Amino acid sequence: MTALRTDEFDHSRFARIRLSLERFDPGTGWRLGLYEFLLFGIKQAWACLFGGLMLALLLATHFFYPEDAPVHRYDFLTIAAVAIQGAMLAFRLETWAEAKVILIFHVVGTVMELFKTAAGSWVYPEASTLHIGSVPLFSGFMYAAVGSYIARVWRIFDFRYTGYPKRGWTWLLAAAVYVNFFAHHWLPDIRLALFAATILLFARTRVYFRNWREHRWMPLLLGFLLVALFIWGAENIGTFARAWTYPGQENGWQMVSLAKLGSWFLLMLISFVLVELVAPVRAPDQSLRSSSSSSRSEQRQKKNAGTSPRNVAP
Repeated sequence: MTALRTDEFDHSRFARIRLSLERFDPGTGWRLGLYEFLLFGIKQAWACLFGGLMLALLLATHFFYPEDAPVHRYDFLTIAAVAIQGAMLAFRLETWAEAKVILIFHVVGTVMELFKTAAGSWVYPEASTLHIGSVPLFSGFMYAAVGSYIARVWRIFDFRYTGYPKRGWTWLLAAAVYVNFFAHHWLPDIRLALFAATILLFARTRVYFRNWREHRWMPLLLGFLLVALFIWGAENIGTFARAWTYPGQENGWQMVSLAKLGSWFLLMLISFVLVELVAPVRAPDQSLRSSSSSSRSEQRQKKNAGTSPRNVAP
């Protein structure tokens, strides 16, 4: 089993819990399968902590926030988001390095919000005091939630990569994606070319993740798509809660178009480039994978030994 990095152990409280969970041995067979499934859910839930709390606030304030409250709902969401972020740092539920990346996401997202709302791509229908232009400040935290998830899941699952492109190419492509989000309002939309470039650049990239003790892998492009689908679902919750609305949702909620999946897929590229600032791209450690395989082999041998003919009573 891999040793926990010292900086993670010192700065993240969940690291201690995670280490104890990974040390636990549930046995083999269905018990191991069930334990790994539950452990995967626990880790994912922890990685989604900030985003999950924000979505819970959107729904709770949509249903229960008093209309005559002295503070606008949007302003309450902004204050609550700041409080959550501060508490996560104070209680070492998040590292300062991750918080820096989240701040960058907040700035990048707010700039995009200012432009997109001015262009009529979506609107914030309620009043607020804490805002820039027509954009309430809580909106930047929705982008920060994406950054928080990527940074935390990278650390919690000990991401390793093979076939990861050179940093210069990823930055260039991410910059092109970000510029296109703005430029397509005046120039031809090159989204299809960006999809093709992303697939070409990351076609051979595998992301290795450790859930229990052994690193498994999936194509990174598949990971991009799965996270984009998850964000699309969260976006449906946000629009249902009337946190913002798209054209066509003015008179009642309807599901966000599946076409938005493409935008979130491209956002994953920007997300990985930004998180890479604090989470270096590392290759899988062959010795760790060999150690995990040996451990599983020993468990299978013990299980088989218990049912071998030599151990069965005559």
